[in-house]
Amino acid sequence: MDSVFRYFPDLTPRQREQFAALGPLYAEWNARINVVSRKDFDQLYLRHVLHSLAIARVCAFAAGARVLDVGCGGGFPSVPLAILFPEARFTAVDSIGKKITVVRAVAEGAGIANLDARNCRAEQLAERFDYVVSRAVTDMATFTGWVWPLVERGRRGTLSNGILYLKGGDLTDELARTRQTWREYPISAFFDEEFFETKKVVYTSR
Repeated sequence: MDSVFRYFPDLTPRQREQFAALGPLYAEWNARINVVSRKDFDQLYLRHVLHSLAIARVCAFAAGARVLDVGCGGGFPSVPLAILFPEARFTAVDSIGKKITVVRAVAEGAGIANLDARNCRAEQLAERFDYVVSRAVTDMATFTGWVWPLVERGRRGTLSNGILYLKGGDLTDELARTRQTWREYPISAFFDEEFFETKKVVYTSR
């Protein structure tokens, strides 16, 4: 938790309370439903919460921005981002119902009112969004095929509407197989920890 507060020193008291609540809430639910790897659960704030917040170093979402988290798992990156951007509106979807159960419970327990968690696939959604976020769900060509029709043109943040995706390693060939032009942001430029050395936020605009 200290790493979150160190990199984001301007959090309100309410946001600090909400981030502090995540540890106990995820510990309680992870004992029942394994949504965070138990071998690195003691690194929850670094490897999951702070990693999710790397997206905020690339794009700040404006009030009213509609943000979709596809394949949200236990709620990353949407749960930390919803705390950081309380005026934006987040929708988190996953095809596995027990994961959505955890996301809903954590959001309720931490008092995150701007997050709607749904048990469905992205392709089933009828509405449009300003941004799509995700963390290493599948290869980029497949992912963009799922979500590209859901992204509305415009600008509801510090970057034009588009996709912000957390992934690691050499992505040159994978990104080249898509029809989009991507920009890569090394997370090591934002956070000092060794864990982030090979990890990136990749972005493309609609």
